[in-house]
Amino acid sequence: MSYSAAEEPKCTKIDDYVELFIVPKEKDLGEFSVRRVLPSRERRMVGPFIFFDHMGPAEFPPGAGIQVRPHPHIGLATVTYLFEGEIIHRDSLGYTQPIEAGAVNLMTAGRGIVHSERAGEDLNRTSRLHGIQSWMALPRDREEMEPSFVHYPSSQLPEVDINGVKVRVITGEAYDQTSPVVSYSPMLYLECRLPKDSSLALPQSYREIAAYVITGDIMISNCNCKSGVMAVACPGKSMQLVATKDSHVMVIGGDPVGQRYIWWNFVSSSKARIEAARADWRAGRFDGVPGDTEFIPLPD
Repeated sequence: MSYSAAEEPKCTKIDDYVELFIVPKEKDLGEFSVRRVLPSRERRMVGPFIFFDHMGPAEFPPGAGIQVRPHPHIGLATVTYLFEGEIIHRDSLGYTQPIEAGAVNLMTAGRGIVHSERAGEDLNRTSRLHGIQSWMALPRDREEMEPSFVHYPSSQLPEVDINGVKVRVITGEAYDQTSPVVSYSPMLYLECRLPKDSSLALPQSYREIAAYVITGDIMISNCNCKSGVMAVACPGKSMQLVATKDSHVMVIGGDPVGQRYIWWNFVSSSKARIEAARADWRAGRFDGVPGDTEFIPLPD
């Protein structure tokens, strides 16, 4: 079998602030397509972020919607952050919780968890789904921690206005605001809405940082970053975003957690641990999702 090792390839920086731009690849998930930004060939991780998918915007007719059957994870924490729509999360710990626009469901896999993601109450009407799914690799001393799940309503996430730019702190600390969402290592996750001609200097307290443009158009140094593109800052540097039109931008970052291997839904600092997780899923040794007998088989 082949692993994807989260080691950063060498690349030539664009200028003193921008190391590279990442153009995501389209991935067909069956019900709809996503744009996969991380991991990419150019860059495997930004801080602890090892997976970053832009979902939608997608429109579903009545009776259709996302139907991700139960599947396992190890060695990571996940956040599905929605701008539109609803997804019902169910997991092997017994939690059932809607993922709603602006709220955070933090699922920590640790030594192992199984979950499903299915359409919510909007299944019986025309619905839209739009958001970001991200995985954060756990530090080595927490890779085998007990799995957990915590829901944070939208109202609990701090928001701040920086010269007209609306910033939401999803995780970490920025602009004198601290998110209540648990961080297992120094990390940052922001949602930023920049009116045309506004600017935002990103925090400088994290070793790695990147900005992904959901909609709009921003300038960084003398470089243009359009919607659907991620700009990664040079190590130890930050960036100033200047909006040339109304823009919606997600910012991720943090301190590196070291090399990680990723195979299917498993993340670990050890190839042997991923092999063990493969064997456990094949043999049915993971706990199941109560009331759900479906599952995604181990890939060939």
